[in-house]
Amino acid sequence: MPVPTSRIRRSATLAGLPARAVGRAVSIQAKGVLGQDRAVLREQARTATADDTRATLGRLKGGALKLGQLLSTVDALFPSNPDDSWQHALGALQEDNPGLPFAEVRPVLEAELGPGWRTEFREFDEHPTAAASIGQVHRAVWSDGTDVAVKIQYPGVADAVAGDVRSLAVTLRLTSLVARGMAMPPLVAELRTRLGEELDYRTEADHQRAFAAAYDGDGHYYVPPVLAATRGVLVSHWMDGVGLAQVARDGTATERDNLGAAYQHFFLTSPARVGLLHTDPHPGNFRLLDDGRMGVLDFGSVLVMPGGLPPTFGGLIRAMTATDPAAVERRLREGGFVAPGQHIEVEKLIDYLSPFSEPSRHDEFTFTREWLKSEFGRVNDPRNPDFTVALQLTIPADQLFTHRLWLGLVGVLCGLGATVPVRAELEAHLPGFADPVV
Repeated sequence: MPVPTSRIRRSATLAGLPARAVGRAVSIQAKGVLGQDRAVLREQARTATADDTRATLGRLKGGALKLGQLLSTVDALFPSNPDDSWQHALGALQEDNPGLPFAEVRPVLEAELGPGWRTEFREFDEHPTAAASIGQVHRAVWSDGTDVAVKIQYPGVADAVAGDVRSLAVTLRLTSLVARGMAMPPLVAELRTRLGEELDYRTEADHQRAFAAAYDGDGHYYVPPVLAATRGVLVSHWMDGVGLAQVARDGTATERDNLGAAYQHFFLTSPARVGLLHTDPHPGNFRLLDDGRMGVLDFGSVLVMPGGLPPTFGGLIRAMTATDPAAVERRLREGGFVAPGQHIEVEKLIDYLSPFSEPSRHDEFTFTREWLKSEFGRVNDPRNPDFTVALQLTIPADQLFTHRLWLGLVGVLCGLGATVPVRAELEAHLPGFADPVV
């Protein structure tokens, strides 16, 4: 089935998710009245809703699937049950999405590589090995005998992404009626720019080449070299390995801790090393290789940072650990996180942002699903009098993806259940964090 491109159709498909969930809730009440076990019914409904969400986002692809993959980095915040329905469903969005039939993507190969595209390969598997938000991957053998991954963009996905961005823009404008301090137009513009860049695999190839060159011969990380790229096709070396999500499920404590430390270190150090920040932290983009290195994939979502990470973000995290409210407020205003003239309740804000800052208070921190769920459950409880305090903050548009990355980083480490060094890593590699809050 082709990727749906109509904005109306995509919006209606997404709207069907909560509608069907409500229908299941009504059914529980009705069947409960008839004497059926409500606990069993709720379990069945939860599983059905999780599976429905996975299937719907996987089918829509584009921005909808990308949202699902972002949510998968914080799957600990979703309802838990003995079968881990939500965790399995969201985890499947990372590496187990349905691909399109080869007949539907063949025209892309013909248009991008020419009608004789098969001569570029000794072998080509027409069954996709992976399907992501923008395209799917096929395993092949390049003309020189190299095992390669061939990433092919879905036909029509550019229109699908454009429609998703327009729908999101409407949603954010409605949100701004409530959170008036939030700069919605710049945020939408930033999203449109970043998603637009992901639609050109030549840009992704340039990013991947830069990372591959910077990490060539590295003993801890591996980035597959690029062999060829057009706007809609990207060919790079094939990379085996165990997905991060599988390590989280089946790995030993030592494997999870080592991979978690490597994962955190990569995001903290790569901007200074490469001049680029990989901003797509979901577990499907990372592999534990046989030699113990961490393999990194998918360089479509990348921020150019020639000077490394900006000190404002590290300064914000450090400010949240301070005990002097006046010093914290100065750091927030200097970093552009508070609009001029905006009143902020600093003590409440420090408490509200504790899920982001608490690990940085410790030399070593154990990230767990239970900790993340308790922290976000506390600060996002509408009954909490501090619930609306975050609306006093403004996230600069150019830092939108940095904050998205930090949330994803914390979520993935919690999914791993990893114990990693934190404070020393931040002091050494996060600009602005080591600066005293005065």
